[in-house]
Amino acid sequence: MPTLDETDARILLALVKDPRQTVVAMAQRLGLSRNTVQARMAALEKNNVFLPFDHRISPTLLGYPLTAFITVHVQQKKLPQFGTALASIPEVIEAHGLSGRADLLVRVVCTGAEDLFRINGKILGCDGVERTETSLAMNEVVPFRMSPLLERHRKK
Repeated sequence: MPTLDETDARILLALVKDPRQTVVAMAQRLGLSRNTVQARMAALEKNNVFLPFDHRISPTLLGYPLTAFITVHVQQKKLPQFGTALASIPEVIEAHGLSGRADLLVRVVCTGAEDLFRINGKILGCDGVERTETSLAMNEVVPFRMSPLLERHRKK
C-alpha cells in the first residue's frame, strides 16, 4: 500500500478546500509545477485514494431526509450472500461488517417512519437474518471528514 508524503497531503487538503479548482490554480496556490500536481493526482487516483463522487450527494435532495442505522444479526453461514441481498435495497447506502454482538451496521435513508419500517422489513426478509435493531439518526455531530488526518500527516 503506497504511503502519502507531504506533497500528496498538501494536494489532498487543497482539493478538500476547493474540489473544483483547476490543476493550474492548485499548482500556483501550492507553489508546485502543473506537471507535478497532475502526476501526483494521477498516481493518487491510480492507487484508489479518491472515494466515489456519490459520497458527496445529499440524500435529502433526493427526498430521503431521515437516516437510520440498523444493526443486523445474520446466521454466519449466510453472511456471504447476505451482502448481495442487502445491496439490492436502494435505500441501503452503506454497510459494514462488525466485530461484537451484531454482524453488520447498515446505514439507510428513508422518507419517514413508515418508509423506515418498510426498509427494515426488506432487510428482515433477507435469507439468514435473525433480527435487527434500528436507531434513528437525530443529527450529525461530526460529519465525514479527512482534513484533520491530512493535516496531521502533513506535519509529520
